[in-house]
Amino acid sequence: MDGFKKRLSESVQLRLCVALSFTILLVALVASIFAFFSAFQEAREQQDDTLRQVAMLFDRQQMTLQYPQGQAPDGDDEESRLVIQYLGDGQDTPGTTDESLPLPFPTNLADGLSTVEIAGEAFRVQVRTTASGKRIAVAQESDVRDKDARESAWRSLLPFLILFPVLPLVVGDLVRKLFRPIATLSAEIDQRAEQALHPIDKQHLPSEIRPFVVAINRLLTRVALSMDNQRRFIADAAHELRSPMTALSLQAERLAGTEMSAQARDRLLALSRGLERARKLIDQLLSLAAAQSAVARSQVEISVLDIYRQVLEDLVPLAERKQIDIGVESTEDVRVHFNEMDLFTLVKNLVDNAIRYTPEGGRIDLSVEAFSGTVKLQVKDSGPGIPETDHARVFDAFYRSLGTDEAGSGLGLSIVKAITDRTGARVQLSFTDALEKRGLCVTVWLGSDRALISQQQ
Repeated sequence: MDGFKKRLSESVQLRLCVALSFTILLVALVASIFAFFSAFQEAREQQDDTLRQVAMLFDRQQMTLQYPQGQAPDGDDEESRLVIQYLGDGQDTPGTTDESLPLPFPTNLADGLSTVEIAGEAFRVQVRTTASGKRIAVAQESDVRDKDARESAWRSLLPFLILFPVLPLVVGDLVRKLFRPIATLSAEIDQRAEQALHPIDKQHLPSEIRPFVVAINRLLTRVALSMDNQRRFIADAAHELRSPMTALSLQAERLAGTEMSAQARDRLLALSRGLERARKLIDQLLSLAAAQSAVARSQVEISVLDIYRQVLEDLVPLAERKQIDIGVESTEDVRVHFNEMDLFTLVKNLVDNAIRYTPEGGRIDLSVEAFSGTVKLQVKDSGPGIPETDHARVFDAFYRSLGTDEAGSGLGLSIVKAITDRTGARVQLSFTDALEKRGLCVTVWLGSDRALISQQQ
């Protein structure tokens, strides 16, 4: 019971269902009571009309009465039997209950309808003076009349009794249908990507919900503006830092050409490596800001193997330093509609990440495969891999898995995730060797909106 009260206090839909059901049932109950008594009264009025019509018919047809002797005729229906007699007959047998004998109605009954009690039984009597001057009485037992009236009234209540259990179900279904646009809107917002901050379409929504949706759209606009300002700040800061970092790198290179002690050269080497890491961090911050930007980018037909070739030209020197065997497994080229810079940045960050975490003498393989309307890009390495518990978190900016000594900024996979989210692609992490749970295999699916153009051998 407490659970239902809690749901009732929290759910507008449930409160509306309960309120409507209670109101409808209350109105139906009042209507059924009114219908019962109306039908009961109407049935009694019809019975009175029957008595009047029988008396009128007897007078017009100038009928005569002859009372049967002994028992009532076979087949006589007591529940529908009408008694017709001359008023005054039966006075010599007061209190008689023999159905074949006249009833001792009082002779002073006025013309019209009245209720008379005889021998403990009530009768409804219609008295009429005929054209011949005789007075007749047409009577029927009141209990029989009331029984027929009640049966008629109960029959009129039958539709209400059938509707009582059906009405709450109908109301609940109707309320659910009326609230369906809200559920649809909730599902639509819930399925949006993180960067999808465009306004919600309010044209198909009920007018009662539109003010709420308008307020949400205003909030989305403010959030989008705030995120744009943050990205602009990161990009501007990175641009401002790039020039002094470049100058410091040049100064370090010039300083390396001068004569100095071994200890000073070791310190200079550490300084140069720090400057290189800082320059890379600045470049990745710029790449992240560009990847998260909502600015529309042109889509062109590009070759995936050409992108792989450009990335390897830039990163092969890093792989050679660690004696890593890096190359492309696929022999078939695939051409897709995509922004060239986005695809280059995506692949370059995946390969750079693989080189950093693959130990010396390891292996990195790039591949591309085309399916019906789908293109699959893969970068596999022989490094330690990423634990399954970290698969979701490694896409967060500046997050790095524990237990690794490799220096890095933790932005590479964040840039990849930002590009895939914005372009509608999908990225998936797994192990290169599933049995040993080693090596990282990154798969990027370019869906039907990046449809396959062609394949070249």
